[in-house]
Amino acid sequence: MFQKILVALDTSSLNRSVFEEALGLAKALNASVMLLHVLSAEEEGSPDIYMMSHADYYQGYGMSSEIIQMQRQRWDEFANKGLEMLQSFTDEATAAGVKTEFSQIAGSPSRTVCEFARNWQADLIIMGRRGHSGLSELFMGSVSNYVLHHAPCSVLTVQHSAVNRDTEAEHVTPAMRHYRSSN
Repeated sequence: MFQKILVALDTSSLNRSVFEEALGLAKALNASVMLLHVLSAEEEGSPDIYMMSHADYYQGYGMSSEIIQMQRQRWDEFANKGLEMLQSFTDEATAAGVKTEFSQIAGSPSRTVCEFARNWQADLIIMGRRGHSGLSELFMGSVSNYVLHHAPCSVLTVQHSAVNRDTEAEHVTPAMRHYRSSN
């Protein structure tokens, strides 16, 4: 069964659900867990790093080094936020009796998750899925879709729909819930 579970996390509100799903499964299977956060400009809420990677270009056109330094500082704060999240989840999992490690790597989230899973020899990847579909997924891409198709192991996605469920619960009758669960 699954002995090594890689949990791909970002700093979105979905990370708690992904972590709890992974923790419950790891406890039930007595599996070890690796928490992974990929630092990327693609992540929601990340600072723009383009300016930092092309600092000479921007300074040549009169952009002050202070603005570039502010961007570096924002990136460092973003990285520290990721490390704090990983450390907090690691402490929680360890307290629950699950052998847990963490890693934070800069890169392309989809490729980095797959490569890390391959190198760590993960049996399972657990990650969130925002639920973009249609044109938004076509234009923005989907980390979960890429991982589903390129991962070296099984993948469990946790759907981001907590807000939708709360709203839906107010409008769904018990008969409608039964119909959904029986189909």
